[in-house]
Amino acid sequence: MLVWLPDVKLSDVKLPDASALRLTFRDCGMAFLLALDQGTTSSRAIVFSDGGEMVALAQREFKQHFPRPGWVEHDPVEIWTSQIEVAEEALKTANLQPSDVAALGITNQRETVVLWDRATGEPIHPAIVWQDRRTSDVCDRLRNDGCEAMVREKTGLLLDPYFSGTKIAWLLDHVEGAREAAEAGRLACGTIDTWLVHKLTGGELHITDASNASRTLLMNIHTGNWDEELLACFGVPRSLLPEIRPSSEIYGEVASDLPLAGMLIGGIAGDQQSALFGQTCFARGETKCTYGTGCFMLMNTGEEAVESKNKLLTTVAWRIGDKTEYAIEGSVFVGGAVVGWLRDGLGVIQSSSEIEALARSVPDSGGVFMVPAFTGLGAPYWDPYARGAILGITRGTTSAHLARAALESIALQVADLAQAMSGDSGAALPGLCVDGGACVNDLLMQFQADILQSPVVRPTVTETTALGAVYLAGLAAGVWPSRERIALQWSVERQFEPAMSSDQAGQWRAQWQRAVERSLGWAR
Repeated sequence: MLVWLPDVKLSDVKLPDASALRLTFRDCGMAFLLALDQGTTSSRAIVFSDGGEMVALAQREFKQHFPRPGWVEHDPVEIWTSQIEVAEEALKTANLQPSDVAALGITNQRETVVLWDRATGEPIHPAIVWQDRRTSDVCDRLRNDGCEAMVREKTGLLLDPYFSGTKIAWLLDHVEGAREAAEAGRLACGTIDTWLVHKLTGGELHITDASNASRTLLMNIHTGNWDEELLACFGVPRSLLPEIRPSSEIYGEVASDLPLAGMLIGGIAGDQQSALFGQTCFARGETKCTYGTGCFMLMNTGEEAVESKNKLLTTVAWRIGDKTEYAIEGSVFVGGAVVGWLRDGLGVIQSSSEIEALARSVPDSGGVFMVPAFTGLGAPYWDPYARGAILGITRGTTSAHLARAALESIALQVADLAQAMSGDSGAALPGLCVDGGACVNDLLMQFQADILQSPVVRPTVTETTALGAVYLAGLAAGVWPSRERIALQWSVERQFEPAMSSDQAGQWRAQWQRAVERSLGWAR
């Protein structure tokens, strides 16, 4: 009912200030949670309400270092400072104090490793990023020594420089005095989640969660522990490594001298497992694909660690309490990063947001195919020596054709993952839940549905990587009583249906395979 009060002027109405509104939210039982989303190219912090809505977001890009071809490094200190700064900014935007936040969750770029001095807390070398290829020869040697079957059986992974094990060994062998210091217990090592928790707690905690640990080549996914045979294989001392904890529990609180002082740390998960949780893919067979720097497709396989027959990975999805759940995963190394290359490397666009309009300015790619194997190819090829290729160029090729071919390369790589995953599951994917920054591109999502010949479903909240982290933290803090309650919050924003015939899709896939074949083994 609308009531008109003619004697009341709008200027006479006094609205409560923001602090009063915050008190009202709290009095009404609303809870807030904070996600620290530490990605490959930027650090982000997002405040969510207990209804799963975004309240505030802050983001800061940090520098990418390429000291040699195929090498990728980050500054761990810059990662930390950028992450704490955006967390402080997000809270300020939301007009919240740390005490207003029920818990924070951490999600992170996986496989990237940091090695630091236990006494000083300072890194002794730049972080080696998951995209880095410097240990390709080490993986070849271990493969020739017959180690791959054992590694595959215990870890669910393949021998590839993508994973953390050979990166850690490289640091120990190439940083002066590192191995001796590690064996004497003076060094600590971890993936980015471990580094952030170390900094957040003032060095008090040296932990990781099962999902991140499962990406190192050092944890036995069947026992859930660091494995002595794997440690010996890669030459990594046990004393370096963090304690493996569940993905959802109250680990501790932020140190008193930090802007987030006193905030509970309640959830940790690698970015792709966190996105699976954020998409509420809690049932066996449910599948999502995240379109970020890379593209990652995960299918929940429940409490069974299913071995892939199609060069996909078996990984821990999450561990909650004493229950471990697993997933099959396919990884594309260069997804949205190809748009960054068009922007930064070629100057074709000034900002990533321009890519869709440029690609739409032509009806198709003009026969151009782009294979963005800048750091090798992931699943299902697993070729660290593959390199990028652009084929089908003619005198009529324009920057718009390159832009369209770049977007199509993302969808075609994802289709390779879907085909491999269907081979493992024995059935075509009924549909694909999507998230990540690039999924807002309607042209890309429509082409994805066309090539897959199945629906592509975009949720209302596409920040599911960060959302998964706060769901895990909120479960630990008692904000949500169960996963079933969380699942009620998922909703569809748009569903893309195939508009291309199956014959056309098949022809496109065949041409793509011809292009991929020409990129394989190039740098060997």
